Amino acid sequence: MKKYIYRIVIIVAALVLGVLMVAGLTFIGKESSGPAEDLFSKISSGISLIENKFILGKREKSRLIELKWFDKYRSDKSKLLLPDKILLGAYDDKTSETFQPIAELEDSLKTVFPLIHIYTAWGSNRNQRFPATELNSIHNIGSIPIVTWEPWLTDFDKEAMPGLPNPEVRDKDGLKAIARGVYDIYIDRWATEAKLYNKLIFLRFAHEMNDPYRYPWGPQNNVPEDFIAAWKHVVERFRAVGADNVIWIWSPHPAYKMFDEYYPGEDYVDWIGVGTLNYGTVAPWSQWWTFDEIFAKHYELLAKYNKPIIISEFGSLAVGGDRAEWFNEALIDFPKRYPGVKSLVFFHCSSDATTTYQTLNWYFKDDPEILKVVKRTTSAWPNYSDIKIAQ
Repeated sequence: MKKYIYRIVIIVAALVLGVLMVAGLTFIGKESSGPAEDLFSKISSGISLIENKFILGKREKSRLIELKWFDKYRSDKSKLLLPDKILLGAYDDKTSETFQPIAELEDSLKTVFPLIHIYTAWGSNRNQRFPATELNSIHNIGSIPIVTWEPWLTDFDKEAMPGLPNPEVRDKDGLKAIARGVYDIYIDRWATEAKLYNKLIFLRFAHEMNDPYRYPWGPQNNVPEDFIAAWKHVVERFRAVGADNVIWIWSPHPAYKMFDEYYPGEDYVDWIGVGTLNYGTVAPWSQWWTFDEIFAKHYELLAKYNKPIIISEFGSLAVGGDRAEWFNEALIDFPKRYPGVKSLVFFHCSSDATTTYQTLNWYFKDDPEILKVVKRTTSAWPNYSDIKIAQ
């Protein structure tokens, strides 16, 4: 009885703290860019720890036990620069407040993910600061975070960063401005907080930089040389403060190639990331592509860099074909066909509005046929025995 009363008291306290935090931030507004914002950030971290302890408490304990094999990787960067196993991971768009959705997907697959993927953008907003709360939560449940870090330059407040051009012109030659040091205040703060975090992080910066349609840091606004200069500048700023716990993922779009033109060099890249998403017939520009049609024809071009490859976004929609068969063809004998791939991260997004005018659903945790396929194929992978995934 005491345990339940204690839990209720703690949860009520967390709610009160949350209300006070919102009220305080509303009152302070834009002025909360210094010690006050740091205070509220610490309050938020405290609430997150409470959530982890009581909402995910039982799952956290079992995850740590099931991921015991992964401890040697979490504590040794060199083992992650060339892992001897394929590391599974997932992104779920419902994890902004709790990682329970990741646990639910794991429970559906009867497995645990050593990697958990999140996205964050550049900018002056509070949710664009270094995500220490989320990263600590991921670490506390036994995994390593992957952070896709997107340089949306128009999100910076000129009052917070004097000298910036007006938002409507920032994207043109934006990478050149990054390389020139215009955004160093922001980069250095991230680098410093990454060092203070002091645990391993995968950082996927400015992904799909060779795609001329999707992101403003693409070739419609920048040339490859400026991307390389910006990439090296960011990496060097992190190294300058001693943030050696960061593992850098260079992630071009496979369809637009030009890999050599955008490659920053062996000394600046740790992993190569490739998104592999089948949009089916959901839009006029898409059709039903198999995994091999999306990824296989580019594999050799990427494997030649002799870096471990991560399928950083893996999934298929259900429109236009047999989705369970798509997963089956992709995953069967996967390590034999693609020995250079050392990680695969499910893109488990229930409400994706980033590509089409309609909202897309990549969820599969409630699809018994896909779950059966994933469990059967991955359980047959060699060097996968430490990861429990039931048939």
